[in-house]
Amino acid sequence: MGNVLCFHCGDDCNSSEIKFDEKSFCCNGCKTVYEIFSENDLTCYYDLQSSPGAVPKEIEGKYDFLEKENIIEKLTEFNDGKTQIATLYIPHIHCSSCIWILENLNKLNPGISSSQVNFGKKNVRVTYNSETTSLKEVVLLLSGIGYEPYISLEDFKGGKEHINRSLIYKVGIAGFAFGNVMFLSFPEYFEVGEFWLEQYKHFFRWVMFAFSLPVVFYSGRHYFTSAYKGLRANVLNIDVPIALGIAVLFIRSTVEIIFDLGSGFFDSLTGLVFFLLLGKFFQQKTYASLSFERDYKSYFPIAVTKISAEEGETPIQVYDIKKGDRLLIRNEELIPVDGILINGRAKIDYSFVTGESETVTKESGDKLFAGGKQTSGVIEMEALKSVEQSYLTQLWSNDVFSKNKEDSFTTLTNQISKRFTIAVLTIAIVATTYWLFADPSKAMNVFTAVLIIACPCAIALSAPFTLGNMLRIFGRLKFYVKNASVVEQLAAINTIIFDKTGTITSNAKSTATYEGEELTTSEKVLLKNTLRGSNHPLSRSLYEILDANNIITLNHFEEHVGKGIEASHENNKIKIGSASFVGSNESSVLNTTVHISTNNNYKGKYTFYNSYRKGLSNLFNRLKKQYDLVILSGDNEGELENLKKLLPSKTKLIFNQKPDDKLEYIKYHQTEGAKVLMVGDGLNDAGALAQSNVGIAISENVNVFSPACDAILDASKLTQLNNYIKAAKGAIKIIKWSFALSFFYNVIGLYFAVTGQLAPVIAAILMPLSSISIVVFTTVATNLLGRKLNTLK
Repeated sequence: MGNVLCFHCGDDCNSSEIKFDEKSFCCNGCKTVYEIFSENDLTCYYDLQSSPGAVPKEIEGKYDFLEKENIIEKLTEFNDGKTQIATLYIPHIHCSSCIWILENLNKLNPGISSSQVNFGKKNVRVTYNSETTSLKEVVLLLSGIGYEPYISLEDFKGGKEHINRSLIYKVGIAGFAFGNVMFLSFPEYFEVGEFWLEQYKHFFRWVMFAFSLPVVFYSGRHYFTSAYKGLRANVLNIDVPIALGIAVLFIRSTVEIIFDLGSGFFDSLTGLVFFLLLGKFFQQKTYASLSFERDYKSYFPIAVTKISAEEGETPIQVYDIKKGDRLLIRNEELIPVDGILINGRAKIDYSFVTGESETVTKESGDKLFAGGKQTSGVIEMEALKSVEQSYLTQLWSNDVFSKNKEDSFTTLTNQISKRFTIAVLTIAIVATTYWLFADPSKAMNVFTAVLIIACPCAIALSAPFTLGNMLRIFGRLKFYVKNASVVEQLAAINTIIFDKTGTITSNAKSTATYEGEELTTSEKVLLKNTLRGSNHPLSRSLYEILDANNIITLNHFEEHVGKGIEASHENNKIKIGSASFVGSNESSVLNTTVHISTNNNYKGKYTFYNSYRKGLSNLFNRLKKQYDLVILSGDNEGELENLKKLLPSKTKLIFNQKPDDKLEYIKYHQTEGAKVLMVGDGLNDAGALAQSNVGIAISENVNVFSPACDAILDASKLTQLNNYIKAAKGAIKIIKWSFALSFFYNVIGLYFAVTGQLAPVIAAILMPLSSISIVVFTTVATNLLGRKLNTLK
């Protein structure tokens, strides 16, 4: 009778078999997990992989410390008394079934609203209702289904990386075995008859076999499991040829010593695994040391208004915020740090953090959490700590706001690499078949060498390193791109659409004149304070133009996108915006105007004289050579003649566009084959930015954090847009050149492998060297591109 394996975890359970539902389990823990899945209709978990679970450990009383409020406060990144969010490190995450069950925790516990897995970092971000579920219950649930978290209060807030030591252990074991096998192989290499006596030869061969066992079944296990999972999912991943090579060498060598046909290839086998793992280790270290993501986050662009007695209201970068600073948060601005509400009525939208758009009302003295968005006028708060850049970037990239633009976009790497493994396997089989007839002694060496030397690691690395480095370079030049795929999509665009107000016009240099009934002192105060709470470009311009007034707390504030603002203080009401919004019957005027009414009485209007950004005409003249250019404006046609003089003749000028009109315009042209880049202000243009292939929000000293945009561009760098697009195309060229370089390597390597002139162990040494050379090439090339970009004006 064979071994009985546990249905849940796969361990041997002959000695303590527990039968349930016609299945065998090794312990009550595994049986309990299966029962939980059965009760919640989650048994399809086992369809993803055989025996995917881990054995639940005895954890009674282990996590009682999670009931203490001060510890919960340290471990949660968000805690408003109702919703808590914690990111937990789960060492056991290892496959697709792990991701599946961890992202379905809400089915096991209704108090959990969502859970997101970061497979690379082996952590899960859990959002749960603290009124019905506690952090301890979440941890116990994870432990109960075999995914016990690793919790360290010491380094939880320090942002330390959890070191995966298993790779180091595997390298150490493979290296130890390789050294010993090489030592035992020397006598046969040099045919030392005096030492290599007949009675010891077989013994030493079996010792080499013994050394190879932990190398194949422990150090090299990852290649087999990865290849197996890929094949089960009908995918030929890059580990398939490596696993084949290791298996062929091991089986061939074992057969040789069993039947006394030779000493086998245990030296090549152990050396192969050792150098593969060593190359993998150095690749990981190289990637970590470059740290593209961390570098680029340090330049993150969001600004906020700081209030001080000496300087008044001044914009500062968020990473300059210190504990105790007093901050002004306007309507639609993001709260960059945890703090205490001082003044104003806060209605906070925490959807960036929790995914739920229901606003939360806060009073003076209440705690505000980083990531919330103020939705009702202006508030003042005191910072409790400095900003965490990585946290803000994480919010920007939150899956809740993913528009899945990548779904219809096939990356360059995928286009090439998906055919690579098939080609390599074909070459290996054809070459091996030839040598089986020509010289059978070389056949296995050829087969293994081909599989190893042609490993597409270099292809897999070229795009992440190139695009990752470009993110960092763009960040230094005040162009902040959400992720690497945006760079690829930016290189493919053929149509560029610009908003007008706040995008191609400069708020700082605008002037305005007032026509109408003179405002009373109280109306001026109300006007100034209403504008103070808005981030719309015209609101900011008018706020700067008007004289200073007393600061008051508004009773009501509401901003209507694309229309205007309304607010009230005591018995006075005000509306600011378009003529139709404030109740004016005035016919269309060919200028940019902001109308005002108080207590339902029309008062007058401010007429703006736009100041266009310096260098705008040159930018459009450079862009017109390759792209279709469009101006989509919500304003009337007052600036039509000025724009005709300023911009190239082929530029389309379309006015009186509401936010929905802009979105539909983009959608229609995309159906006609247009790849659209939309450049807007991030407020009224949120829908258009989301619909476009690439959406860029212009940032001008405002803390507007739009999930709709794919990139944020500092307003002072708008005239460099053409150079950024050129750089994105240059990055794609670098990737293609690195593919060509990798192809060149593979052709030469395959020549020597196919002709039987390359030993598998040498192939294992060359493979990581080729990968590292690709990394060096892409890094140097992108840095040169960045240096050229930096010198362009």
